[in-house]
Amino acid sequence: MSEDDPFEDLDIPDDPMTDLDRATEELTTRTEQRRYGKHVVIIEGFQTDTDLDDLGSDLKSALGTGGTVKDDHIEIQGDHESRVRELLRERGYTVED
Repeated sequence: MSEDDPFEDLDIPDDPMTDLDRATEELTTRTEQRRYGKHVVIIEGFQTDTDLDDLGSDLKSALGTGGTVKDDHIEIQGDHESRVRELLRERGYTVED
């Protein structure tokens, strides 16, 4: 550790603006009932160049379910809307209630 820089060990992201972009987006979630009574959670409202593939993959892994990324939204299989909202908030997103 250098004696000159007191901020050297702080965990500062390479681009702190990404956290700000994430916090200013207001996402919406809704549950649709599809064929044969299957539920799908749809996450919409991404305005910045968020990597939807990575976020979708993280959500699917955390929930242990399937899903897909289409155009500008993410679809998660199953009735997981409340848990999806929690996970998005943990990742710094603002989610509309």
